Amino acid sequence: MAENSTNQEKSPSPESAKGSGELFKDYTLRNITNEMESSYLDYAMSVIVQRALPDVRDGLKPVHRRILYAMHGMGLRSGSSFRKSAKVVGEVLGNYHPHGDAPVYMAMVRMAQDFAMRYMLVHGQGNFGSVDGDNPASMRYTEAKMAKISDEMLADIEKETVEWADNYDASTKEPRVLPTKIPNLLLNGTSGIAVGMATSIPPHNLKELCEGILHLMDSPDATIDDLMKYVKGPDFPTAGVVYDIDAIRNAYSTGRGGVVMRAKAEIEERKNGRFQIVITEIPYQVNKADLITKIADLVRDKKIVGISDIRDESKKDIRVIIELKKEAYPKKLLNQLYKMTPMQSTFNFNMIALVDGLQPKLLDLKQILEHFIAHRKIVVRRRTEFDLAVAKARAHILEGLKIALDHIDEIIAVIRKSETKEEAHAALMKKFKLSDLQSKAILEMRLQTLAGLERKKIEDELKEKLDLIDELEGILADDKKITKIVKAETKEVVESYGDERKTEINENPVGKFSSKDTIPNESMVVMMSRENYIKRIPSNTFQTQGRGGKGIIGATTKEEDEISILFQCNNHDELLFFTNLGRVFRQPVYELPQASRTAKGTPIVNLLQ
Repeated sequence: MAENSTNQEKSPSPESAKGSGELFKDYTLRNITNEMESSYLDYAMSVIVQRALPDVRDGLKPVHRRILYAMHGMGLRSGSSFRKSAKVVGEVLGNYHPHGDAPVYMAMVRMAQDFAMRYMLVHGQGNFGSVDGDNPASMRYTEAKMAKISDEMLADIEKETVEWADNYDASTKEPRVLPTKIPNLLLNGTSGIAVGMATSIPPHNLKELCEGILHLMDSPDATIDDLMKYVKGPDFPTAGVVYDIDAIRNAYSTGRGGVVMRAKAEIEERKNGRFQIVITEIPYQVNKADLITKIADLVRDKKIVGISDIRDESKKDIRVIIELKKEAYPKKLLNQLYKMTPMQSTFNFNMIALVDGLQPKLLDLKQILEHFIAHRKIVVRRRTEFDLAVAKARAHILEGLKIALDHIDEIIAVIRKSETKEEAHAALMKKFKLSDLQSKAILEMRLQTLAGLERKKIEDELKEKLDLIDELEGILADDKKITKIVKAETKEVVESYGDERKTEINENPVGKFSSKDTIPNESMVVMMSRENYIKRIPSNTFQTQGRGGKGIIGATTKEEDEISILFQCNNHDELLFFTNLGRVFRQPVYELPQASRTAKGTPIVNLLQ
């Protein structure tokens, strides 16, 4: 009895569970550690595959793929009229993406922003945000349709070129990947944070990518250096300048690395003799309004001295004017802006994408292009197989019609003798050895087909279909022909959408800023007292004393101290300090504390070891 009671306490029976409100009708005891590991792994894979990472083949995350496919299904091609964005978002949510409407809309908005996408995939009408960080208008106000280049991403999707999967409620099908003709993963880049991994891929130039693809198809053993003769580096929609070819090569070779981006700025002289800095291009993903605010804050806090005014004259193109004071050094001030503001920033490569739709991998430049080429070959093969099946089906019908025209009198006699349509159908199949489809087509044939010209059309079409069948079978039998088709279609894409790169590539490393790069080489007066208090003062603090004038106090010292050393030099000069023990210290002038005329200065022991 004791054992039974103990067992019941450890493992309650289903009867006792039912007796306590029937909370558990069927249960299985599992180790909580195994359950947590299994559940977390399922969650992680769901985030990785269904949300955060793009597919290496079409470069799209599921939400972007679903948006384009939904627009395609709605007939919102590049040549159609616009539809409300809310209509598109509703179609995506209702059929393919059971998540919030705001994330779907923001994903679509980004695809329509010319400062976010190198080649926009959505053509938007209305307020879709700005480079200043302005929010887009609500989805009920904006309108959208597919951009022309997006037509190339969905071309031939009806020809069974890609795999399909059930949507979230199994009410319809959605493509696992798009049969894209453009290498979108590198073309527009992407970023995303998954569980335990993240991806960050910059956009590139279409013409360069396609040239690299063509070269790789001709030379499969090409190296990263070979491909970089065509793919020069990232090409950002906001242009700017990218530095260091070695850093770019490292990123392409390993899949990881960082490249320095800089705004494009020029120093211009105004009519009044003063200078101004004009910013016309900014680094990728830098908010222009935040950049201007950052500069203004540095001026207010006196961390940057020499700026008199900042104006944003941007309209369609970026144009930010930074007016300088008369005594400012333009080049030094520009270097300060690069060092202390987002005018210089770094884009970090982390080229992780899903391979075969399931496995996340870190890929280099060559591997990404190889996966795209393999995808295009599969698409061309499957499209050819589809066209072949359609051509054979039509040729089969035409052969039946030709038989009917060659034996028209016998065909009519058989039909007239039959009491029902079904009997005529069976009799034709039996007497002329026709298939079910051929017999049905003959019964549905119109009398006008008996005319001479109509008969000629059938014979010509049959000959055309037979020639097409031979051509398609020849393509499927020869991989070289499939490769030739992929190359031809790639060249067509370049001719239709190719353009020149926006981002300038500077092969030299940008280097680190030294203090000399950011501090003007102004004239200074260095003072040192007998008690070893030292300071520097700008030379223009002292003025030429006129006759009968009152002199300016040059320094204030504590009691029983006096100025022992005073000389003029420049900020970039270096001073040598000799001790009575034979040691020598070197100190740049600009590192001496700058003080006012009346300040005592800083003890030298605080500056030298």
